[in-house]
Amino acid sequence: MKTKLLFIAVMCYALSGFSQKSELKAAEKALKSGDAATAQASLDGIQGMIAGTDEKVQAQYYFLRGKTFADLAKKGNNDAFTEAITSFKKVLSIENGKGKYTDETTQRMAALSADLVNSAVEDNGKKEFKSAAEKLYLGYQLSPKDTVYLYYAASSAVNGGHYEQAMGYYEELRDINYDGSGIIYKATNVESGQEEIMDKTQRDLMIKSGTYKDPVDEKTPSKNAEIVKNMALIYSQLGQDDKALAAFSDARAKNPDDVNLVLNEANLYYKMGDKDKFKSLMAEAASMQPNNADLQYNIGVINMEQGNIEEARAAYKKALEIDPGYVNAQLNLSTTYVDEGNGLIDEMNSLGNSKADIARYEELKKNKDDLFREGAVILEEALKAKPDNQGVLTQLKNIYGALGDTENFMRIKKLLGE
Repeated sequence: MKTKLLFIAVMCYALSGFSQKSELKAAEKALKSGDAATAQASLDGIQGMIAGTDEKVQAQYYFLRGKTFADLAKKGNNDAFTEAITSFKKVLSIENGKGKYTDETTQRMAALSADLVNSAVEDNGKKEFKSAAEKLYLGYQLSPKDTVYLYYAASSAVNGGHYEQAMGYYEELRDINYDGSGIIYKATNVESGQEEIMDKTQRDLMIKSGTYKDPVDEKTPSKNAEIVKNMALIYSQLGQDDKALAAFSDARAKNPDDVNLVLNEANLYYKMGDKDKFKSLMAEAASMQPNNADLQYNIGVINMEQGNIEEARAAYKKALEIDPGYVNAQLNLSTTYVDEGNGLIDEMNSLGNSKADIARYEELKKNKDDLFREGAVILEEALKAKPDNQGVLTQLKNIYGALGDTENFMRIKKLLGE
């Protein structure tokens, strides 16, 4: 009886081995005909039996599984990328760089990495930023030497507002000391006259052939300060102010001339209620670049957002001293007066009909109208340089309408073509 049982067990094992080989052949045949779904079904059917087989069979199984899921991914199944990567890595682990499938697996992993990146580019174009970030991160895991994929994964996550996901990628970039600097190789196409970017070997060959000229090696700056700055902004966004301040300190130490870091740090202090530190940092930013009209404008914007009207006006006026034609500064400076005038309306509406209330109403109305006219004067000055600016014309029309100045209202409407 024991002999009979042993014989049956041996038969079962033999049938199992036959089934595996049969399904592997079926999967291979399906793949050759482009039928990845049938190949997957064959491979899924023997998945539970593979662990007990010899390494050659295991390598073949995972190689075919990697090819199958890579094909499914290329055809639009985004979930298949992860399984393809896992399977190909399993082949390399089993064969330890010396087996039948190693070379082709390495080539297919490179192709899969390119497919991931291309798919991520498409996702970014469709504003599917989370999916794009995940694919770029998979590309980095597939090819850890291509650290730029991790950098772009973080950027995609930020673009989609997925800040915690982005922070994970940025922390990993920090931990691997990602720098991101490099050299871009350029040369001018003799026939077209256009400067083109290419890899160094190709560029040097083109120069030797005479079809290109004027080689240029352009250094790209380090991304380190940008990464630390983004980490600080994300910490702030997530409400982790202590970590944000530490990151700003680190970023400024690495890039002391970045005035935007100072502005962002100032804004964080304002949010935390430290207005003295806020004003100190704003003054520091202004002293760093006293003749930068954009900087003065940004200082005006930040102060305007924080309700510091006088400081905002001073910054806008400074921007206009540097660049008299700075239309956005003119528009915002005008808006500070209009907003201040609008701020008086609530009190005007709350007054009654007593003699004192009527007197107060007339006083407030005069102040409001004076503020509106101040805003209009600024924009009329802007029109002298930019008579067709729609933003200026629209704001002027609204001011004159609120003032009840029919003559100027109709003049501006005509300029707007209404």
